Amino acid sequence: MNRLVKMASIAFLATLVCLLIGIFGYHYIAHLIWIDALHNASMILSGMGPVAPIDNVSGKLFSSFYALFSGVAFITNISIFLAPVVHRFLHKIHIEKQETEL
Repeated sequence: MNRLVKMASIAFLATLVCLLIGIFGYHYIAHLIWIDALHNASMILSGMGPVAPIDNVSGKLFSSFYALFSGVAFITNISIFLAPVVHRFLHKIHIEKQETEL
């Protein structure tokens, strides 16, 4: 149980860092207001897609790279969260090899 809580905390912190990268990027690079930056970053990080229109080239480039980054980050966070569960499952189904006598 401790391992699951630890990994869930790591996954949560990683998601928070990814969200903050998106918020600051959308605010400072794409020039969106804070609430729109939060909304856009949240939607892209969850896989839903962008919401607010972006007018400048640097903002569109950031949005493209952030979308690619978010896909990898999402898969990584799910893997971090499920690692202890999969590890425990693999221990449960492990069958010892019995040596045969010749």
